[in-house]
Amino acid sequence: MNKKELGLGLLLVVISVITGMINPAFLSVVNLLNLANLIGLFGVFALGEGLVIITGGIDLSLGSMFALLGVVFVDLLTTYQVPWPLALVAVLLGGLVLGAIQGVLITRLKMQPFIVTLCGLLIYRGAARYYTTDSTRGFGYGDEAATLSNLASGHVVAGIPNTFILLIILALVLSVVLHRSVYGRWLYAVGKNEEAARFSGINTNMVIATAYIISGGLAGVATVLFVFYTNSVSPSSFGNFYELYAIAAAVLGGCSLRGGEGSILGIVLGTALLQVLQNLVNILGIPNSLNFAVMGTVILIGVLADQQLQARRKRKLALAGLARTAPRSTLPPGVEALPARTGDQA
Repeated sequence: MNKKELGLGLLLVVISVITGMINPAFLSVVNLLNLANLIGLFGVFALGEGLVIITGGIDLSLGSMFALLGVVFVDLLTTYQVPWPLALVAVLLGGLVLGAIQGVLITRLKMQPFIVTLCGLLIYRGAARYYTTDSTRGFGYGDEAATLSNLASGHVVAGIPNTFILLIILALVLSVVLHRSVYGRWLYAVGKNEEAARFSGINTNMVIATAYIISGGLAGVATVLFVFYTNSVSPSSFGNFYELYAIAAAVLGGCSLRGGEGSILGIVLGTALLQVLQNLVNILGIPNSLNFAVMGTVILIGVLADQQLQARRKRKLALAGLARTAPRSTLPPGVEALPARTGDQA
């Protein structure tokens, strides 16, 4: 755990304690379990967004991807009576395919990630609304899909939500991938300087494309979790602005929007901090309409803090470089240098 993650963890504890002092209901078992469930729901796709940001990109299409995959998933279970394992595989493959398409457009056609994913945001949402004629899709399934529902929204160990357990498992796996594998080092190298990474022999196109594919796959997983959390999918509102939650969690967790920085633990802590802040807003009686204002403020503060840390780090490196390159005296020990002449000083 580095200093940034330690500071984020301490901030999370301080805010939790203050919130608990304001309203003891925050520390109740029911509220903590509900908070854990929300952290699991939003943390799953925030991990994918974090990997994309580490490469120096961004994914704005996550919320619309949820809408498109969500209506397809519900239709497969209800209208076409597809067994839930096949429907689950179809949604996961759909997320991977959408992520792969975006990755190819960015790497092969050299399009800007912002433009590609912004177009995805519009296209996926529009396709979901057209597919359903802008109507809400709900459940009307039998006991077979109830098994998947229990896995997605139930609990197995000591009342802890399965979503939170899944987040921990995914975080551990991705932590090994990011921090203990060659691919993880490639991600950081591409984010720091894509051109230098390419000249060093790294297949930068493959690294960037796989980051978007992983993000799409995790979006598919999150879609299934959210569908059973809401029990219905409205194509016009399902997943609205969820990409902002992911970006805010990643930025709070130490992922630099310039790329090349971030950690899995930081993303998880950022997700937890964001949900605690949302809970604090509700406890203080602040209108829900200000939730997006809170998120915007959080992102702004996170970016400003990142800029200040970057500037401070550059100053330290510059001072260290000056100290190493400063001329050293060649006089023998105990011999003082002669005073400089006026001309020398000039």
